[in-house]
Formats: sequence, structure tokens, C-alpha cells
Amino acid sequence: MPVLPMPLATERLNMKPEIRVKQRESTQQGFTLVELAIVLAVIGLIVGAVAIGKDLQRNAAYQRLSTDFVQGWLVAYDTYVTATGRVPGDSGTAPTGAIRASVATAVATPGNILCDDTTPNLVNEFLAAGVGLPEGRNEAQRNRFVYLDANGNPQEARVCFQNVTWAEPGAAVGTYVARPRNVMVLQGLTPSLAQMLDSQIDTQNDARFGRFRESSQAGAHTTIVGTPWSKTDIWKFSDTSAPGANQDEAQVATVTAYLLMNR
Repeated sequence: MPVLPMPLATERLNMKPEIRVKQRESTQQGFTLVELAIVLAVIGLIVGAVAIGKDLQRNAAYQRLSTDFVQGWLVAYDTYVTATGRVPGDSGTAPTGAIRASVATAVATPGNILCDDTTPNLVNEFLAAGVGLPEGRNEAQRNRFVYLDANGNPQEARVCFQNVTWAEPGAAVGTYVARPRNVMVLQGLTPSLAQMLDSQIDTQNDARFGRFRESSQAGAHTTIVGTPWSKTDIWKFSDTSAPGANQDEAQVATVTAYLLMNR
């Protein structure tokens, strides 16, 4: 009769103690440095892919705000002027060419803003003239656009119109004068979004010159040098005069920009 093989458990018991210790140690070994490096590399790729995905999503929203929202309001403004023969908010019987000039002290003085919380109401003013408007936050707030800032927090851009002081070249070379001009007011822009719009509209990033300017620089006629935008995305919404401690979860500070109208 053939001899049956000894059970494995009995074999292990019959091993020498030093052999059993070595075998146990070999089964309890952790990750090697190569394996840890591979794991860390994979984690890094995943984190990088998530960050890139967020950037692509945010940039897509910025581009949609630029092409569909801002450009849509530019078209709506020109359509309104062509259809009515006057700028929004101006007098229908004695037009002055200034937005909401009826509430200004004089044509040469910047007038009050025309927006969705004023009388007349901006959205109703355009719709009453038969002008189609771009999609906004909702039917009553078509001049508002919701997007996410660099920290993933919601922001709201708002379009209004106003007659403001605008610096233009004077008669002498290198001099500037202030004149009243109609502009689109863009409120609630993060600094990175404002700079992107500036680069697209003026092909340069400068808050002082061009058709697209920061509101605080639009009428600056005593200087001829370029000026950077007053804030960057490291500013928190609560920061007023200087950026505070950088917090990734904080809502980014915003700026107001003016876009010069053709008429």
C-alpha cells in the first residue's frame, strides 16, 4: 500500500524553528520602495487629473460667459439702439445720447446706472423694445450669470449700463481728457475672469487702457502709464485694501469693469 503524504500542517510543525521564523517573516513583508513609488505616482496622476478637470470646467464657463453672455448683451444693446433710435434709458422725445440721461444733472455728468433693480428696469426696457436677450440666471434676471471661481465657490456676474467718465486722448500727444461715454458695467468679475475678458477684447491685459477697463481706472486722465488690475485671485472676498491670509476655501474677491459701447 502506498504511503500517503504527510499533511502540510504536520510538515510545518516538524520544520526547524529557524525555518518557520524565516517563512513567517517573508509572509509579513510590507511594500517595497518601488511599489510605494508607483502608488504615489498613481495618486499624483489622479489628483492632477482632477485639478485639470476643474480648470477645464472653469475655463469653459468663463468662455461661455464671454461669448454667450457678454457678447450677447453687446448685440442686444446695438439692436436696441437700431430699433428705437436711442440708447437704453434715454428720453424718447428729446434723446441726448446718454444712458438714463433723464436722471442725470447734465449730459456731461455721468448718469445713474440702468440695471435690473432700477426704474426703468433694464430687462423690461429691452424686452419692451422687442429685443431678444441672452440666457441669464432666470427669466427676470437675464442680466446675471452664475459661475464658479478658482476656489470652486459660486459667483454672480451682473450686466448693467451707465454713462460714465471715460479718459480719451486729448489734442496734444501724450495728454488725456475725460469725456462722458456709455458703457456696459460688469459687476462681480473675479480678477482672473476680468483679465481673460480684457485679453480677448483689447488683446492685452491692462486695467487702464483699451475698450475694457477696471471701473476705478476708466476715467483716469492724469496718467499715461498702464495699470494692472487692482486684485488677483489670491484676494478673499472680504479683503479690501490688501490680500489677507490665502485660503483655498474662501470666496475670491471680485472687481467691476467697464466695456465701452459703440454708441
